[in-house]
Amino acid sequence: MELFGRLEQRELEKAVLVHVDFYQESDREILEEFYELVDSAGAEVVELITTKRQSPDPKYFVGKGKAEEIKNAVEVHEADVVIVNHALSPAQERNLSKYLDCQVLDRVGLILDIFAQRARSHEGKLQVELAQLKRMATRLVKGWSHLDRQGGIGARGPGETQLETDRRLIQGKIKQLETRIEKVRHQRQLGRRSRKKSDMPTVTIVGYTNAGKSTLFNQMTQAGVYAEDRLFATLDATLRKVRLPGAGSVIFADTVGFIRHIPHDLVAAFRSTLEETSEANLLIHLVDASDPHRDEKIADVLDVIKEVGAEDVPQLLVFNKIDLLDPPVAPHVDLNDKQLPERVWISAQDEQGIELMLDAVASYFRGKFVTVKLTLDVTAGKRRAELYTLGTILDEGFDEQGNSQFTMCLTEQEWKAIQGWPEVKLAELQDQ
Repeated sequence: MELFGRLEQRELEKAVLVHVDFYQESDREILEEFYELVDSAGAEVVELITTKRQSPDPKYFVGKGKAEEIKNAVEVHEADVVIVNHALSPAQERNLSKYLDCQVLDRVGLILDIFAQRARSHEGKLQVELAQLKRMATRLVKGWSHLDRQGGIGARGPGETQLETDRRLIQGKIKQLETRIEKVRHQRQLGRRSRKKSDMPTVTIVGYTNAGKSTLFNQMTQAGVYAEDRLFATLDATLRKVRLPGAGSVIFADTVGFIRHIPHDLVAAFRSTLEETSEANLLIHLVDASDPHRDEKIADVLDVIKEVGAEDVPQLLVFNKIDLLDPPVAPHVDLNDKQLPERVWISAQDEQGIELMLDAVASYFRGKFVTVKLTLDVTAGKRRAELYTLGTILDEGFDEQGNSQFTMCLTEQEWKAIQGWPEVKLAELQDQ
């Protein structure tokens, strides 16, 4: 019998939604995002129940009268789950579930459910499972009290209760996952050190979920990353090398989308993925230009950027989906006082302004170009192929021993990296 056989979630089908207005934020905006989250999870909304309160009810989160209304809705629609658009305490979730005789899911559980569906990489799945287990550990209840007394002849005393067994097994599993994730994190750090050693800069795309990050990433890198008009369509960081005009090669990284009030345990669970953000040389902060609440969402993303320690990384603000603006806006670049790109206006879906944006990114990394002449060992076929992805080859030939000879125009970063290749027998700087 599997450990979590008793605790597995039923497939989300008919859902009754519950939202409480605490007079703090735009109710309509929060409800729109709530519907998008539920849709991303794959549930069918049968009814939305709203209420207003100054503060949550300690027992049911909503009042007793509203809980009765929710119970009636569950019975009328034969709903499978009640989803609450707020974070519930373990006791509130347990009390509501018992009173409604129905599965209850809060906002954190809903996002975790979406993450569990969308995680594709080994690391992503480990991170989701860890977050789920940590959440489950706080929600275990004493549901098997009949096993507390294991009396009888030869078995005096309480023994180990089912609750204690579950807690012990879950804590053991959590430690295993943390160890495995730490190994993956170590591998990531080695990869970052390798990129830093080669002086190849990293550009990370960040932004509110569903702003179009994966679509833009595909347009820039031809990576073929899955993209869909849903929240959290992709979770796993993807890295691709791209050569920028006049700036050499950089690494582009696509990361998990941010969201308003993202649960802290989810930020912690995906910290190794979000480290790509704090270690980047430049952040492309992608914004849905057509979103009426874009300013609030920009602020939300900046909060998460600060939380992962990336607030000092330079940012290029890119407004996407300009084709949806009324009146329409043509692709263009806004410069700051130092004549550096500050804002870029594009439509990734329609491939408008992509070249402008790549040139804007390149402006952050442009340096002095050098012309070099180098000789590559005859056995270094793989390195020869790498040279074709770097700089501009001005001339190519062979010496008497069959070694390849190149004259190339390179950025200073590329030149520095090639000097460290053991297969380069002779490297000569032609001009500065």
